[in-house]
Amino acid sequence: MASFGWKRKIGEKVSKATSQQFEAEAADDKGLVDNDDDVDWLHATKRKKEILLEDCMEKSKQLKDEGARLAENRRYWEAVHKWDEALQLTPEDATLYEMKSQVLMALHEMFPAVHAAEMAIQRNPRSWEAWQTLGRAQLGLGEIGLAIRSFQVALHIYPMSPELWKEDLTWARKLHEQQKKATKTKAMQAEAKEADVAHESIPDYDFESDEIVAVCAAIAEKEKTVSATKTVVIVSASGTVETIIEKEECTTTPDDAVFIRAR
Repeated sequence: MASFGWKRKIGEKVSKATSQQFEAEAADDKGLVDNDDDVDWLHATKRKKEILLEDCMEKSKQLKDEGARLAENRRYWEAVHKWDEALQLTPEDATLYEMKSQVLMALHEMFPAVHAAEMAIQRNPRSWEAWQTLGRAQLGLGEIGLAIRSFQVALHIYPMSPELWKEDLTWARKLHEQQKKATKTKAMQAEAKEADVAHESIPDYDFESDEIVAVCAAIAEKEKTVSATKTVVIVSASGTVETIIEKEECTTTPDDAVFIRAR
């Protein structure tokens, strides 16, 4: 019958160096596990951001569609509010600004409409719809020259649009010609008015009235009195000064009949 002895412990004959090597490898394995945890955390954070962004885009699209339906039903201010909420979620969406500009024009809010169209162009300069909307808003402000330029840029981006050719650009050019003619006519009228003021005729006085005749008679009488009296100063060789007053006799008396009436 075999006798029992003490079971030798595992590792009892393992050297100290080998034991230290095992411990180092175990520490490396633990470090790898920790690194895997860090990678998983970063991946989770990135994925969370992606999900949040997708949610924002989905919510923005929903608000955009709701605003479009409201605008089709002529509930313009409600549509603007919906698109403003969508812009809080996706501020770089040029389409939202372009749609907002169209609705603001329908509300006759031309300055905000121009601003919204400009914001759309800043976010997407290649959008011919944004340039077209900007041109229409500028027409609403009376900026015909700027509107023509905006329509030309839109045509440069998308030259196959018949709407831009036949409606927008043609109409803007027609308005520009009318504006030039109106300016020219106004300038001619101003020149004519200045000429009339410069060559204004003499006032039509009534030279046959009794008052005018009486005044003329008084002036003639005064001139006769002055001319009838003459003063002569004589200085002699010795230095003596002598003043002699001579009076001329007038045989005729002025009469009203002497004056010739004008007319």
